[in-house]
Amino acid sequence: MAEKFSLKDHLFNGDTIRQLAGEYASGIKGFDGDGFFGDVMGGLQGRELLERLEWIADCAERRLAKDFPKMAAQLEAAMPAPLDPTLRDDDFGQFIHAVPGILAVRHGMEAHRNRALDLLEAATQRFSMEFYIRPFLNRWPDETLARLSDWAGHENYHVRRLVSEGTRPRLPWARNIEIEPRVPVPFLDRLHADPTRYVTRSVANHVNDLSRVDADLVLRMLGEWREAGRQDARELAWMTSHALRTLIKQGHPGAMEMLGYDAGATVSVDRLSITPARPKIGDKAVVEIALSAEVETPVLVDYAIRFTRPSGAESEKVFKVKQGVITPGTPLVLKKTQVFKGNATTYALVPGPHRLSLMVNGVVRAMLDFDLGPAA
Repeated sequence: MAEKFSLKDHLFNGDTIRQLAGEYASGIKGFDGDGFFGDVMGGLQGRELLERLEWIADCAERRLAKDFPKMAAQLEAAMPAPLDPTLRDDDFGQFIHAVPGILAVRHGMEAHRNRALDLLEAATQRFSMEFYIRPFLNRWPDETLARLSDWAGHENYHVRRLVSEGTRPRLPWARNIEIEPRVPVPFLDRLHADPTRYVTRSVANHVNDLSRVDADLVLRMLGEWREAGRQDARELAWMTSHALRTLIKQGHPGAMEMLGYDAGATVSVDRLSITPARPKIGDKAVVEIALSAEVETPVLVDYAIRFTRPSGAESEKVFKVKQGVITPGTPLVLKKTQVFKGNATTYALVPGPHRLSLMVNGVVRAMLDFDLGPAA
């Protein structure tokens, strides 16, 4: 049987630690790369992903200057070349290059704020500093926001992305920030027209986070961006769809309308079935849907499954099906394979009654009750 993939071992292993040791030994006078390598490798096992990063920073810190400005200069001297500026997306960098961010927070935030922010500006061009700008936002909100305002016009798109990504209200894995969620909106206004997808994806994700706080603001902002015409129309359409995904799942009428879907459209559900009729945990089942309408109707089709949790409580999870157009006289027939994973990491399945609710343009049009059997 194939070994289970381990992200932490993929990111932090003999090859990547040897690479980092070589960079430090080459860039920092007197740095003991072999000793650093040995110390890091001796303490990796038993630590989780983020704990490994802290451990690597611990091992580097012992061999760096105690004075933070000197430490920052050493870290900058050891940095590899910036990530390829000709790329436009999917160039996150290597986790091993997060060490300057950790040490900037530990040793620069209180007494050397500006020098620490300089270090983050350089480091984020090698690996995103989105986790490490957030403590500065909490400790020095006005000063950090002023620096972010400057960075929104930075020539390097990784620095521009940090402005959006670092201020997200719900950044995964990251600590919360205490600034009011609407404060970074002016940054989003500036960055939404960025020419790189790496930045615009961050803006869209940020707007999606904000939609949980103030849906009206989000819809108004997206409408203003559309009217301004500063972004390529196709890119802005993609951004808008990505930014509204949570509101779409909630069936928000304004979000539906912005994407061209009429929540009040007359649509008939001609068929809603699941095969097998009583799937088991671990099974794959086919959900089949047939829709018809008397006039040409754009539709966004999803379904939600109401699961029973091990505690007995109920919750719903929404699954995307398709965006399409119903043509009069020709039913729109859709099929989706639903996997009832027995080992899902986000939720646990239990046997018993379940309900599938079919949503067209955010409105529940039909429901199907079925029993989920135990794993074979």
